Amino acid sequence: MKHRNSHFALGYWSRIRHGRPTPDQADVDPKALKRLLPFVFLLDARGASFTYRLAGTTLCERYGSELRGRDYLLHWDLDSRKRLSDLLRQSLRTSVPVCVTSVGANDDCRMVEIETMLMPITFGGDHPERFLGVAQILTDVASLAGRAITFERLVTANLVREEQPATPSPPTTPNGGWTSHPRAPHLRLVASNEAVRANSDPLSFDAAEMMQDVLSLVTDLKSRAGHHGPF
Repeated sequence: MKHRNSHFALGYWSRIRHGRPTPDQADVDPKALKRLLPFVFLLDARGASFTYRLAGTTLCERYGSELRGRDYLLHWDLDSRKRLSDLLRQSLRTSVPVCVTSVGANDDCRMVEIETMLMPITFGGDHPERFLGVAQILTDVASLAGRAITFERLVTANLVREEQPATPSPPTTPNGGWTSHPRAPHLRLVASNEAVRANSDPLSFDAAEMMQDVLSLVTDLKSRAGHHGPF
């Protein structure tokens, strides 16, 4: 996880579980997530798709329309849809959050890097059937030149599991950004072993593969733009 809001949201999700595998939607206090609300969304996963129940104003602006009722995977490329769908279903089965890194692009082939946390929650039942999500652009949003994101491709996707407290990390330098919340859990990113067994293809990539994926995206976007076709 790169963005401090991802760490904050995940720590909050863990604290409101109160010993349960996942919290319920009723446990989520919007006031506690006040500074994150423009980037927060809820997904309903009860059907065959993952549908936005609500989304923050900034997210709606980034994607160019009201997101409520829209399929979360609609604007992703086909391979990313399959990978994400499989991992999100596994997240619901195991009650383990997912951290997703992706590349988003607009119709002018301008790109940004996005980090998304998807945390399973129940909705008045015993089993999780929704996701509490937080999406943050990691790179300079000005590169989009005010145009909406219309295409997204998966770079990495990992389950996030808690572990026992480790040796405290050294304090950050004055220019080192933020410090973690004192009550936040200790967390680590792990590739899904189940996904590896099922697909023989872990949902994570090394640096060379990530760069190749980004270059492939650039080529694909330029090709689409040259044919004046929609994403």
